[in-house]
Amino acid sequence: MSELPALPVTFRPGRTRAVLLTAGIAIFVVITTVALLLEQLGPGEKLSFVFTGALLFAVLAVLARVKVVADETGVTVVNIASRRRVEWAEILQVNLRPGDPWVFIDLSDGTSLPVLGIQPGIAKERAIADARTLRALVEDRSTRDLP
Repeated sequence: MSELPALPVTFRPGRTRAVLLTAGIAIFVVITTVALLLEQLGPGEKLSFVFTGALLFAVLAVLARVKVVADETGVTVVNIASRRRVEWAEILQVNLRPGDPWVFIDLSDGTSLPVLGIQPGIAKERAIADARTLRALVEDRSTRDLP
């Protein structure tokens, strides 16, 4: 393993994020343009088209917000509908097995935390590298805490 990155470091699925945000903008623009070009629509109907486009963009933007931030004291995992902070000492293992949709962190309380910020969907090699880096950071931080 090469040298560990300087903390804080943020992991996020860059290509997936770009696709989601680009699709969201395109959907919003197309729906808004269609609403403005359809002359038979009233102002309320046009507004509902624009609102629908904005709502679809917002959903895709929420899907694109996933990330993992590792800093000196621990890791913050931001998933679609949740945000969780875990200390380095709570993390037992970082897993990305073949076929997994994203990384899972095994925690000292016996649970497993899904980490959507590292996912092999579009950029498999990047996800594997990020998982290895996070695993190395966990190993480095856990050895620092030993007496």
